[in-house]
Amino acid sequence: MAQLKHFEIAGNRGPGGPKTMAAKKVSRGKSSARKSKTDPATPAAEPTAEKKSSLDPGTAEERRSSARWTFLTNHAHVLIALHARPDLVLREVAVEVGITERAVQRIVQDLEEEGFIRREKVGRKNHYEVLPDQALRHPIEAHRNIGDLLRLITG
Repeated sequence: MAQLKHFEIAGNRGPGGPKTMAAKKVSRGKSSARKSKTDPATPAAEPTAEKKSSLDPGTAEERRSSARWTFLTNHAHVLIALHARPDLVLREVAVEVGITERAVQRIVQDLEEEGFIRREKVGRKNHYEVLPDQALRHPIEAHRNIGDLLRLITG
């Protein structure tokens, strides 16, 4: 395997020569990825956990935590997190929402520019105030405001 890596690195030096050799070496060499599932040299896969029935109470919670999409956008999630805890640092918001800190920074900038939040510097930290009287943006929900959404989610 060390030779294979050597050829791949050497292959980056120019066309022809070592690159061609690397291609031949790769195509002829055996790799662990190419071994068939019935190959006795391949270690057996770890047994997977039993799948729970859809009637199990924990199943809905597991589905929610591993959902590919949600009904609310990341903008709404950030807004809700900042409403609940206005002194959170953006790194903590990112962890709570499940996105990168840079994405949270962009969202906070969007929310501030559009007048949904107000940022106030308090020492070295920021304090965020959600402005609940702002109307929601989409025409379908424009008859409601941010406060309505927050009351719905936070209870």
